[in-house]
Formats: sequence, C-alpha cells, structure tokens
Amino acid sequence: MIQKIRDRISVKKAAVALLLLTAFFSGRIAARLTSSPDAVAVSAEGSWGLSFQEEGRPPVANATREELAQYDAYYSGNPVDKIIYLTFDCGYENGNTPAILEALKKHNAPATFFVVGNFVSDNPELVKQMAAEGHTVGNHTSHHPDMSRISDMESFKKEITELEEMYKQATGQEISKYYRPPQGKYSESNLKMARELGYQTFFWSLAYVDWYEDRQPTKEEAFEKLLGRIHPGAIVLLHNTSSTNAAILDELLTRWEEMGYQFGALGQLK
Repeated sequence: MIQKIRDRISVKKAAVALLLLTAFFSGRIAARLTSSPDAVAVSAEGSWGLSFQEEGRPPVANATREELAQYDAYYSGNPVDKIIYLTFDCGYENGNTPAILEALKKHNAPATFFVVGNFVSDNPELVKQMAAEGHTVGNHTSHHPDMSRISDMESFKKEITELEEMYKQATGQEISKYYRPPQGKYSESNLKMARELGYQTFFWSLAYVDWYEDRQPTKEEAFEKLLGRIHPGAIVLLHNTSSTNAAILDELLTRWEEMGYQFGALGQLK
C-alpha cells in the first residue's frame, strides 16, 4: 500500500515537472516570437511582427493593409509597384548617419528618418541636413517608451508634442505628421490616438537585426535578408546607428535598382 502511494506521488511529481517544463519552453518560444523582426508576434496588440512565406512577396503581418487603413496606418505600399520606401529609426548618433545621407544623395533616394528627442537635441545640424536634402523627418516620440503601455491621451500626446517642439526649435519647421511606435510596440488605442493627433502610423514590411552596435551583421548576412526579402511596396526599416548599413547602403541601393526597383517617399505611398 505504501509503495502504491509512493508510485502515485512520483507520477504526480513527473506530471507537474512536465507542465513546468512545457510552460518554460512555451515562454521561451513566445519571447523569441515577439522579439524577432522576422516572426509574427503572439498578439495583434503588442509587438509588430512579420512572417516571410514567399520570396519577392510581402510578408504576412499582424494586421492586413486594409485593417490598418482605418487608422491611417501602413506597413507596406502597393504590392504590385516595384517601389521601395526607405525609413531609418534614429535613437542616437554614433557617426554613421553622414555616410547614409551621402549614399541616399548619390542615388537621389528619398527617406524618412524617425527621430527621438535626444537625437534632435544632440544633432540639430544633421536633422537640418536631412530636411534640406529632401528627406522627411518623422516622430519616434520624445523618450522612446513602450507606447503600448500608454492608454491615456494626455500621456500619449505628451510624448508626441515634446518631440514636435524640439524639432521646431532645432529647425524652425513643423515636423511631418508621421509616427513610428518605438520598438514596434503598439495597441489599437495608440493607433486611434495617433490618428486623432493628425498622424499617420508607419510600421514596416522588411527589417533585419541591425541595431546591436557591438554585434553588427556582416555584409553577406545583411544582403541575404535585404536582397532576398525585398518585395514591391516594401517599407524598409533600417537603423542609422548600424555601421553595416553605412558601409553597404550605396551598393545595396545599386543592387535594388538593378532588380528594377525605384525609391519613393512615404507621402507617395498608396
């Protein structure tokens, strides 16, 4: 009898251990899904995510173009037109932005730079150069918080308007009403609030892991993703802090042009 009880306890312990192990690995998988720019996020609200299923075709995203359109939000352009929309997220400056601007100028390629507060305050001349050379400067918030955790308009608006004021002080101009959620984290209420403030929200349909300053991808790794996954109407997200991007951008734009692509401004997106 005692042995039977011991056997039952052992079975229960094994079952509990299995459940804990399953939960642990499920959590690990979920974390990897939400942190990867190549994967579909586990929730439609949270982290923007993509799943590439066919080369040369737009990826499947958290939401369709039609679903986003009701909030004046986009992640790609027309899936037929061979037009690429270049965007750069600018969290800080580490010396790579001038080379990026030079490559864009050489190819007459317009881009949108989504800037945060410290980038504007620390680099007013670079911000002026972006505007002077025909690029668009968009709003990436003042402090780069997780905006999906902000549910009230007052706090949301503060992040947006503080950046607006900093940009106007630096350039004397009004910032474009283009908004990109920091880290791609968002909620439906965020999209509504951005629209109420007159902003269009822009996600992306192509990105790669280029933001770790001390773990930069090689040229070959970058080209594998950026050439292999390019598609008509792509909104491409790159980071201005990437030394790889600075080094390869001229050649990358050339390679895309050789593939029959042209470069468009987000304002032309349809």
